[in-house]
Amino acid sequence: MVALTEMVDYTVDDGVAVLTLNNPPVNALSHGVRLGLVKGVEKALEDESAGAIVIYCEGNTFIAGADITEFASGPQDPQLDEVLLALENSRKPTVAEIHGTALGGGLETAMSCHYRVAVASAKCGLPCASIQRR
Repeated sequence: MVALTEMVDYTVDDGVAVLTLNNPPVNALSHGVRLGLVKGVEKALEDESAGAIVIYCEGNTFIAGADITEFASGPQDPQLDEVLLALENSRKPTVAEIHGTALGGGLETAMSCHYRVAVASAKCGLPCASIQRR
């Protein structure tokens, strides 16, 4: 196991690079998570023993949105769009393993992967979608 950041670890299991997120309580998309995901995709692309990339989250949920503690100061690079592009443009298949909730940026992260696998009880949503009033 290699720690990419304090919140994201990298392992290869049976030819699959596993990016394990652990940012309790909801695996929010903090700077450490975003940076770890980008580093993880880059590492997997260079790793000849990895044929695919899986995003797995520790705890009770997949990524449940943005890190609200970054709202005041603004997020540091990499921004979420850089993470999403890294996953979407990967030449190796990317897979989101969803349990609990995948909300907001978490669902965007899952949707940017080439494949998604979810347990039957998983909940997905975009709670920040706004309604335009006339």
